[in-house]
Amino acid sequence: MGLLRIMMLPKLQLLAVVAFTVAMLFLENQIQKLEESRSKLERAIARHEVREIEQRHTMDGPRQDTALDEEDDMVIIYNRVPKTASTSFTNIAYDLCAKNKYHVLHINTTKNNPVMSLQDQVRFVKNITSWKEMKPGFYHGHISYLDFAKFGVKKKPIYINVIRDPIERLVSYYYFLRFGDDYRPGLRRRKQGDKKTFDECVAEGGSDCAPEKLWLQIPFFCGHSSECWNVGSRWAMDQAKYNLINEYFLVGVTEELEDFIMLLEAALPRFFRGATELYRTVGKKSHLRKTTEKKLPTKQTIAKLQQSDIWKMENEFYEFALEQFQFIRAHAVREKDGDLYILAQNFFYEKIYPKSN
Repeated sequence: MGLLRIMMLPKLQLLAVVAFTVAMLFLENQIQKLEESRSKLERAIARHEVREIEQRHTMDGPRQDTALDEEDDMVIIYNRVPKTASTSFTNIAYDLCAKNKYHVLHINTTKNNPVMSLQDQVRFVKNITSWKEMKPGFYHGHISYLDFAKFGVKKKPIYINVIRDPIERLVSYYYFLRFGDDYRPGLRRRKQGDKKTFDECVAEGGSDCAPEKLWLQIPFFCGHSSECWNVGSRWAMDQAKYNLINEYFLVGVTEELEDFIMLLEAALPRFFRGATELYRTVGKKSHLRKTTEKKLPTKQTIAKLQQSDIWKMENEFYEFALEQFQFIRAHAVREKDGDLYILAQNFFYEKIYPKSN
């Protein structure tokens, strides 16, 4: 009898394991269905909000034949790179939109795919340029740079962005996928349950911390060409640098976010009037998202990643952006008692001819 019990034990354990596995699969399936339902609900709500705004503008009187003022015809696109304090900055825009009278719209792509199909590119360009009810508008989303000029657009939108030290960004993203952040602490993340540290991942040669995962900021600035997403492409980095200088109004860095906001307020007050003070008094406390359970990597881990050619390229791009940002800041502000102040207008016109009578 005792022997029979001993023989039955492994079978009972096996049945328990099978039952637990089936229960977990069922639970994950239900969670996936709930997430899909939530996504559908969010899209339905978004469509409803858009219709409400369009109806409100229609009741106020037709605008389609009315030329907008230059400032009211302005559109800003913030094609935010993941884990660069993008949500923190975007929340400043949301806080100011009612006061400064502009619209904020989130570009929600399926599975956060940063590359749009050709037909979606056409739709997006058409929306941005002809959607007068949403002007002035601030669009934000995880999408790579899109060149509006190749679609025959005369007045292109203003691009802005923020980038971050590439290793710090990857570490933050690694832990975010596992533990989330304090912004939406209850949301289930893709890698939830994986307790492996970033150091352990690098030591074991894991895929989630591989040097290839560093390749993100360059393609976001490079754009929708296939070569942009070819990991380690020198052409992609050169194109990203070209776009940063020639197609972006301002690119800041996460580490100096307040200065980025200050420069935007000085240059684009139509959108960012009051942003600096808001960030200093409220934003630093309420808007900065903190990734949960994040552990800083060791010097050995950093050194191992820095041996990669991919890190060298992403870091070169980051240093290039940082140098450009610091150059712009140096010519726009003055320092007094450790604080920065925006310079007043520093040019004027003279010797104006012909003289008026």
